[in-house]
Amino acid sequence: MEYLERLELYQNTINELRPFEGEMLKQIKDYYRVGLTWTSNALEGNSLTESETKVLIEDGLTIGNRPLRDMFEAIDHAKSYDYMFTLLGNKKITEKDILHLHKLFYHNIDEDFAGRYRDIPVFISGSNYPVTKKENIQSEINDLCEWIKTERKQYHPVEFAALLHKKFVFIHPFKDGNGRVARLLMNTVLIQDGYLPALIPPILRSEYISLLEKAHEDDSPFIDFIVERELESQKDFLRLLHISLPRLEK
Repeated sequence: MEYLERLELYQNTINELRPFEGEMLKQIKDYYRVGLTWTSNALEGNSLTESETKVLIEDGLTIGNRPLRDMFEAIDHAKSYDYMFTLLGNKKITEKDILHLHKLFYHNIDEDFAGRYRDIPVFISGSNYPVTKKENIQSEINDLCEWIKTERKQYHPVEFAALLHKKFVFIHPFKDGNGRVARLLMNTVLIQDGYLPALIPPILRSEYISLLEKAHEDDSPFIDFIVERELESQKDFLRLLHISLPRLEK
């Protein structure tokens, strides 16, 4: 697959620039903190712009004429992002991590459901497939965590990140915030394996949702989509550093 070949070519170029330390590391983390928070929230209908998200989470300045919930979503998603980076050296993801990511993001929105699996039935609007029944959530999360632990090395890291995203969304264990936690989990895998966060801009929302729906029958196009998003992160990163993109040898 040319996508994966290009992915590894860019990754090798980025790895040659390591280690990222001090101010450089801070700039990278801050850049993706804004980018991931804005894109992930915007996919779910949050009204903040990217610049408003940056002002809110970096400068602590509230935004006029925006819903309070939208501001909480930005502030608290940034906290979940920070927690994601505490898992950088672990190369593992546990149920405790999943619950804590959700709790950090959701506690100002609905404290009763923050970091707790739903006890109500839900469905995904526009989907032809049901999500996990509430009485089966714990069992399926247990299976997911076991899969993470035992099968991770069987996949390319970006492929594994995409599959984890898919599997988590299909369980849909929380009352709300499942998509955002899925993208945080996906990006936790990526940064643990030395890759950059993969961002899904709101302009690609329809394609993203369509491919997730199709992934019930065939997840290859969704995996390719996530690989492409990682490629875009790599290209953007190298351009920011004014480094020419390497080319595949014919």
